Amino acid sequence: MLEVPLSWQLAKIAVSVVMVLGLGVIAVRVSPRVAGLLSGYPLGSALALFFIGLEISPLFAAQSAVHTLAGFTATMALGAGYWLCGRSPGLVGVLYGTAGGIVAWFGVGLALAQFDFTRVTGTLVTLCAILLFSLLFRRIPERRATTREVFSWRALGARALLATAIVFAITGLAHWVPAAWAGTLAAFPITMLPFLLILHLAQGPAPAATVIKHYPMGLGSLLCYALCVSLTYEPWGLLAGTLAGFGVATLWLVGWMHAQRWYTRRQSRTAPV
Repeated sequence: MLEVPLSWQLAKIAVSVVMVLGLGVIAVRVSPRVAGLLSGYPLGSALALFFIGLEISPLFAAQSAVHTLAGFTATMALGAGYWLCGRSPGLVGVLYGTAGGIVAWFGVGLALAQFDFTRVTGTLVTLCAILLFSLLFRRIPERRATTREVFSWRALGARALLATAIVFAITGLAHWVPAAWAGTLAAFPITMLPFLLILHLAQGPAPAATVIKHYPMGLGSLLCYALCVSLTYEPWGLLAGTLAGFGVATLWLVGWMHAQRWYTRRQSRTAPV
């Protein structure tokens, strides 16, 4: 295992904190629905794949990204496990939800790691899973987060600690596991899970479930990102590949949100008065 410079470790901490807190602000100031969509934006996975490439090699990160495409299925399984087990308010609900989510993620991730995915098959697996979990989550009722203050030094510290621990665990384990598992680990919801825990503790299971409900449909940008960096990391390098990945992911997310607005307007015009 290569020795990782302190500057890289500090960068992991800083970026993790910014991403988790930004998602929390969106949920409270905008809505859990938008936060759920943005949870599918390449935040945590981009950070994990970038540092895997920086600490090991761009080629290894590109190979891992191929398995990340299928690994998002395990992330949706984590959301389903959390939703099914974490329906109680308070710490009890958070603990049961986390346990159920981790068990579901590990079980599905273990199954996925047995296959040698290509870019096509990895993408197809997750597209099928998006359809399946969207149908499963459809019956989750919408519940907007309240605008009361949920930020405190304790909450900020908890988010920072958990997100940073997950990032360090994933990038550390990547030095010891094959690309298949490294890619699956990179698909772990680094930013979404800490956000869910804090939102659940502060405002109960319903807003957290709303975020989970909309998470699968936000995964398109993550799929675009992982597919792009799997193609560009080796020939273009980490920085150019990352920028290209964010560009493609942003285009997809903007297009998806415009399509949703168009569909909503169309439905409102055709609805009976």
